[in-house]
Amino acid sequence: MSKAFIAQVIQESTNLTGTASNRAAGDLMAAIVKELKKNGRFTLPSFGTFIVRKTKARKGLNPRTGEAIKVKAGKTVRFKASPTLKKAV
Repeated sequence: MSKAFIAQVIQESTNLTGTASNRAAGDLMAAIVKELKKNGRFTLPSFGTFIVRKTKARKGLNPRTGEAIKVKAGKTVRFKASPTLKKAV
């Protein structure tokens, strides 16, 4: 799924112009990111939940050289599908 796909669905369902639906799709994604930064989670009922998780620092390997490298701690976003979505797919 892409921003263009979301904009197209918005445009078809609301009869908005392409520019307006593209802006609406961008605003929707920005609102989701803002909520993830603020609360660490975002839930779409009957679809699923996005959760921010912290990752620990670890050792990794450079795939080109095979050299051991240190990977810094960070954050990642995980998605857990709702039971309704699982049944639909």
